[in-house]
Amino acid sequence: MILRTADFLSLAFVVTLAVAPTVEAQDESDGAPEGALFLLLPVGAQGVSMGRAMTWVESPEASFWNPAGLAGITQSQALVFRGDHPVGDATAVSALFARPGLGTIGASYFLQDVGEIDQTDEFGNFTGRITIRNHLGIVSGATRFAERVDLGLNFKVIRFQFSCRGICANEGTTATTWAIDAGLQGRPTDRVRIGAMVAHLGPNLQVLNAEQSDPLPARIRVAGAYNVLAAITDAEELEGWLSLEVQDRLRELGSLSYYLGAEFTAGRIDALSVRSGYVWSDLPSEDGGRVGLGLRYERFDLAIAKSLAVSPLADETDAVHVTFSIAF
Repeated sequence: MILRTADFLSLAFVVTLAVAPTVEAQDESDGAPEGALFLLLPVGAQGVSMGRAMTWVESPEASFWNPAGLAGITQSQALVFRGDHPVGDATAVSALFARPGLGTIGASYFLQDVGEIDQTDEFGNFTGRITIRNHLGIVSGATRFAERVDLGLNFKVIRFQFSCRGICANEGTTATTWAIDAGLQGRPTDRVRIGAMVAHLGPNLQVLNAEQSDPLPARIRVAGAYNVLAAITDAEELEGWLSLEVQDRLRELGSLSYYLGAEFTAGRIDALSVRSGYVWSDLPSEDGGRVGLGLRYERFDLAIAKSLAVSPLADETDAVHVTFSIAF
């Protein structure tokens, strides 16, 4: 089998997609190359709808944002996440085990399926199919250090997998590394919440050979939020949070991204939430608004979100993101 020039270029493009959200986005950032940029993809409908401003949020989705947000969870629960990105379908699951007064531990798994590409010989006959997937496993722990301070830690295993079925010029390869996230959240007053964290700290990801080794996309995030409804009404079942989050590259400070988020909730045990957000990123392809809804009824919680940002890859917005959880 002869790998034609077109096949080789397609293969190189897909491999690049496996380790970065978009080729164009890496160029636009004007920063040093980074590996495993799929770690920056948003996971969870609440996070998507709030424009990624999640570092301050207490939420079951916090395993994929700031693990300190797991500390205040009072019920154990299982979650399923689904979202389609221009660079591949994303599916995730989480199991969280909460013990009030002690904290929360959890285990999560994320799969990004970049897709498949057919290979043909010089006569156009099908010879094989390449598959590329990114895997992420997370073990989380969080606890309430003081009455108004929460701490959290993630340990993550990151794996890139390139495989081929059929007669292939390249039988495939895998690359594995690890990383940690560390975060905290605080509640200076009943109306104010803050959060800070460092994300994706770990050894470089080596995909092709020893000479090719890129650092993980380490980030530092700081966020603050204010309950504006508490300032205008005494109704305990109404909350309206406005938040601002700033993100920077840890290894190359100065590439700032800004995230605005809003969440208005009616109800305590059973609740309806309306969410929105906006992103100004160091990757301009992500800039744009987001919207979403959340519905919690008894042990069940459903959230949906839609990104309004147009991807330069597909010239369209992302599909709807969904998170479903059940307490046990």
